[in-house]
Amino acid sequence: MKTNRIATLAAAVLTLFCATSCDDTTETVGSSLTNQVDQFTLLTDTFEVKTRSITVDSVLSRSMYSYLGHIMDPETQSYVTANYSTQFAVLEDFNVTSLYPEEDSIRSVDAEGKVVADSCVLRIFLNSSVGDSLNPMRLTAYEMATPVQEGVSYYTNYDVEKAGLLRNDGKEIKLNKVYTPLDLNLSDSLRGLVVDKTNLQSISIPLNNKYIDRDGKEYNNYGTYLMRKYYEDAANYRNSYNFAHRVCPGFFFKTTDGLGVMSEVFVTELYTYYRYESEDSVYNGVAYLSGTEEVMQTTQISNDKQVIEQLAADNTCTYLKAPAGIFTEVELPVEQIKLGHENDSLSSARIIFQRINTQEEQAFSQPSYILMIPKDSLYTFFDNKNLNDNKSSYLATYNASDNTYAFNNISGMITTMYNIWKSGNGGTDWNKVVLVPVAVTTSTSTASSSITNIANEMSLKSTRLVGGSANPRNPITISIIYNKLTKD
Repeated sequence: MKTNRIATLAAAVLTLFCATSCDDTTETVGSSLTNQVDQFTLLTDTFEVKTRSITVDSVLSRSMYSYLGHIMDPETQSYVTANYSTQFAVLEDFNVTSLYPEEDSIRSVDAEGKVVADSCVLRIFLNSSVGDSLNPMRLTAYEMATPVQEGVSYYTNYDVEKAGLLRNDGKEIKLNKVYTPLDLNLSDSLRGLVVDKTNLQSISIPLNNKYIDRDGKEYNNYGTYLMRKYYEDAANYRNSYNFAHRVCPGFFFKTTDGLGVMSEVFVTELYTYYRYESEDSVYNGVAYLSGTEEVMQTTQISNDKQVIEQLAADNTCTYLKAPAGIFTEVELPVEQIKLGHENDSLSSARIIFQRINTQEEQAFSQPSYILMIPKDSLYTFFDNKNLNDNKSSYLATYNASDNTYAFNNISGMITTMYNIWKSGNGGTDWNKVVLVPVAVTTSTSTASSSITNIANEMSLKSTRLVGGSANPRNPITISIIYNKLTKD
């Protein structure tokens, strides 16, 4: 362990102190500066930090996006596959005129005068893709018989097909669709252009074949079924729960052929087209429902667990691979940091993780954000929908200029860990944290921007970090500033 301890006058170190801890509490400094009896001395020290890679079988599937595709990871030469399921959101307390017009105004009718839909289609809007977006892919859309249960945490290893949620009575919707993520019908100037989500690439799956519901009733297409369930009882559409349990449990989209593309699904929408009359004129109408993060969605990720384990065994570095793959475990030298400073407060504890650039990972970008949380909170943090509090959880943003992730002040976490250890309540992982790739959602106003959601990163991300038990590079260190109170 390399250490360097310097005692200086407060005025000589205040600049360094502000640079490393301005984002966190300065309560101790304030009290010392305002107390004419107490003086303080700032002491600095540096300690080495141990890291290693750990594998994770799955992560919580609670992203605002879903994923679909099949791609080879160039770093592991193994395949990653993504499938997803979605329900459809219905606004609370729809009345009869808010989704469809009055039934007697519908002019799309059959020979018996019953309401029918002119057509019905599922549309999958793609936000972005990784890989060759001109590669042909094939998906299969499955009708679900039972909705995914609400109030349950679903992880990326959850398979709705194996769980028996798909309809399989021989009359279910089961449609194949060949697509390319990049629409070949678009002009070169428009391909790949996404402006405010208004020009998204989409996959259309018509639902215009004869449909037989689970009660054995026959309809000319799925849209007619949706419309008649609406006019039969408006309560069927009163809210998303009623709609999922009484009308449409959702659909499951499975990658069944193709290689080389993983797509991020922005939204899945269910459209029903019809004609209606208003003021002696006939108009074309459309009703649509969206599969959004407000309803139950699951993304299933599968990869080669054996290959992932082999990669994690490389102790010359550590890895961050998302969505389900490898995280970096960090063992903080809490006892050493506090040794001889039991009565001193920690003003700052700064740790920087350096990326290692490799040719293999160029296909997948590095995580934009990584979260540092105690190892024993690896799952509960996301289950409880927590946000970083700069006490027990910290967020770092990738800095492209120096190729690093920096945690500027984790002194609160170290103090908490030390107190737990002193009380005798710490387990085997009491001083260990985990670095997790995450996706961050923010809300921006004219005055400020705030984080509203932190979820496991579900898109393909990968990077290597300096570290590991056989690290051939400079060691990872944590820089400490102590605040030592003295008397006149």
